[in-house]
Amino acid sequence: MSRQRLIIGVSGSSAPQLAWAVLGALHHNDAVETHLVLSKGAEKTIDLEMGLTRDHFEALAGVTYDPSDMGAAVSSGSFQTIGMVVVPCSMKTLAAVATGVSGDLVARAADVCLKERRKLVLVTRETPLNLIHIRNMETATLAGATILPPVPAFYHAPESIDDLLAQTAGKILDQFAIEHTLFRRWDGASSTVGHDRTPLHA
Repeated sequence: MSRQRLIIGVSGSSAPQLAWAVLGALHHNDAVETHLVLSKGAEKTIDLEMGLTRDHFEALAGVTYDPSDMGAAVSSGSFQTIGMVVVPCSMKTLAAVATGVSGDLVARAADVCLKERRKLVLVTRETPLNLIHIRNMETATLAGATILPPVPAFYHAPESIDDLLAQTAGKILDQFAIEHTLFRRWDGASSTVGHDRTPLHA
């Protein structure tokens, strides 16, 4: 591969803004070619939560696929990639991955990554979790996936929702060893932030 291929799956969970942040971060990255699989459910959530369309997301990707096309390149293990992130990952998609049920191209591409021992990152979006969710996460983890909930961090002193989205996008890219400058990394005491800010519980 002249460029690293990264599959980005978007499920119908809330927070498609997470996928938007990842796609935006990689849009001008000459080292990474993004392969986007956006589910039918995601299309509805993108409209409801962002007022955008499938076309807006696909414009940021290098290659796009119909989620019902089970013969697409990413459905085969012979198509080489560095792995896949499902962001956000709904509990339905998590269950499909955990049980090996490839009902659409998002689940099939994820299944391929597991069987080929490639990196699979699931950005699970649900709270609170029930026992079924937790056990599906355990099963997916034992099969080789990485569960990466979009937990906000504050050590980098975020000042906006975009800053929080960028930090999660950066954590996702870290999983694939893709260089970025999306947030300031912690490097010990010298990274201490917020000294000039009033504590929440002063």
